[in-house]
Amino acid sequence: MTDPTTDAVPALPTPDDVRGVLAGVLDPELHASIVDLGMVHDVAVGPNGDVTVKVALTTAGCPLRGQIGNEVRSKVAGLPGAGEVTVEYDEMTQAERSAVMQKARLRASQAAPPTEVPATTRVIAVGSGKGGVGKSSITANLAAALAARGLTVGVLDADIWGFSIPRMLGVQGRLAGEKAADGKGKILPATVDAPNGGCLRVVSMGLLVDDEDTALMWRGLILAKALEQFLVDVAWGDLDYLLIDMPPGTGDIQMALARLLPQAEMLVVTTPAIGAQKVAARVADMARRSYLKVLGVIENMSAFVAPDGSRHEIFGAGGGKRLAALTGAPLVGTVPIEPAVSRDGDAGKPVVLAHPDSDAARALTAIAEQVVTELLPPVEMAGCTARMLELLQPSTEHAAASGGRSPERSGRSGERPHETKAEPTEGEVEPASTGRHGGYPAEQRARPSKT
Repeated sequence: MTDPTTDAVPALPTPDDVRGVLAGVLDPELHASIVDLGMVHDVAVGPNGDVTVKVALTTAGCPLRGQIGNEVRSKVAGLPGAGEVTVEYDEMTQAERSAVMQKARLRASQAAPPTEVPATTRVIAVGSGKGGVGKSSITANLAAALAARGLTVGVLDADIWGFSIPRMLGVQGRLAGEKAADGKGKILPATVDAPNGGCLRVVSMGLLVDDEDTALMWRGLILAKALEQFLVDVAWGDLDYLLIDMPPGTGDIQMALARLLPQAEMLVVTTPAIGAQKVAARVADMARRSYLKVLGVIENMSAFVAPDGSRHEIFGAGGGKRLAALTGAPLVGTVPIEPAVSRDGDAGKPVVLAHPDSDAARALTAIAEQVVTELLPPVEMAGCTARMLELLQPSTEHAAASGGRSPERSGRSGERPHETKAEPTEGEVEPASTGRHGGYPAEQRARPSKT
């Protein structure tokens, strides 16, 4: 007969038990479980309950190995039946390091803080591998061309060190602020009117400093925090598009963008030169590693067309095509060298508005046309569930007031319910058809035809 006062010997932990408890050990830098990150290479449990855990580190000299080891020992020692806990260290292979960073980037993008950019906004980041390829000029002109179609376009100058968007769009002064309903302060973007009822909303560090010539000597983490503030603390309002002028390269701001706006897509700008194309390929690779789609490639400064019509390929030829082939993204346009682009940018009026019949302006307008009609069309609210409910609400109230007779049932056969609208009463202004463009009537906005 068993003595009930005798303590039962706990069963030995299994390797699965050990891995389960190790899921609670987080990498101090990546803030993710070492199990999910694939850092637990092996778990062995001896016949007496002793446990050996082999942890793979990104580098053998990782300064956090002591902290991770202590966490592993503490967690495993708490398992019933566990004996002595030994932690051994291994070094990851290059493939394992790449896999860990991929998982970390994906996790970061999924845990991004909420921003003031509406979910229906199309976000396009304009990037380049190196400076001097005309990335900011492309951003300013694409934004202006989109706004000239009657769209509301945000422009975020994320090139914190090398801000130039305010000058190119003719924006002066400092950004203002307001207190939101929740009592928190919000930054108000500068507003620029565009043809056909369009609008540009601009935010740049150049609109926060006292002098355009002021140098900002900030480290990478502060730059990333500035980008976060521009996305979280700016009252952007409803936008069709948000164009982000990225700094050149693949640094902190690029990684912060992927975390904060995982819905962003990337336009990569290069020149025909092989050197610029090779560097730009790294930007496309960074975008894909960060789970951002590469929307397309733009070749800027493709050739100079002289007054006599002769073409001069000053920077070579074919860089855009080579980059498109390398990345598998489409070449969405080539923009020729034209003095008016620089001259109009310095004057604060993009060439697509100042000289719309110039070769460069026509090329940039054609790229904007591709974006709107093919690559990334604006989200049309009229057909979504939220819009249908909004339009059905007055009909439901009217039906209740008229004894339950629903207006849509009294309409023509086959008429969709959300097409029924109440006529405005005297003195009442009928709302704009989409309700997303600052109240401009629909006929003022040139939308692409649906084909």
